[in-house]
Amino acid sequence: QVQLEESGGRSVQAGGSLRLSCAASGRTFSSYAIGWFRQAPGKEREFVVVISRSGERTYYADSVKGRFTISRDNAKNTVYLQMNSLKPEDTSVYYCAADLNYGSGFSLRLNEYDYWGPGTQVTVSS
Repeated sequence: QVQLEESGGRSVQAGGSLRLSCAASGRTFSSYAIGWFRQAPGKEREFVVVISRSGERTYYADSVKGRFTISRDNAKNTVYLQMNSLKPEDTSVYYCAADLNYGSGFSLRLNEYDYWGPGTQVTVSS
């Protein structure tokens, strides 16, 4: 079992920055990858970024590449998502999720993630 909880979401103006956190408990944190996904009103949940269990490998969606940075602190059981140059189209509920299936790798498909946090709202105004 893994429990996840996101924090750090709030309202911000376009061009601003936010840092989201995903705190985990339960299973050994360094044994699974963590992905971030987001869902805007009326849209499907979409992949944003993922980090491997060691933190050595990451993969970003094209829409956030160069603006968002993912990192993890395995000593603190926490993954961070630094979001810079925010745009109104980044407005969504952001979710972190645990991928226990790929060992040192990770999946980009949300249906392959095993545990999800409740989400945190990010609103970017123009």
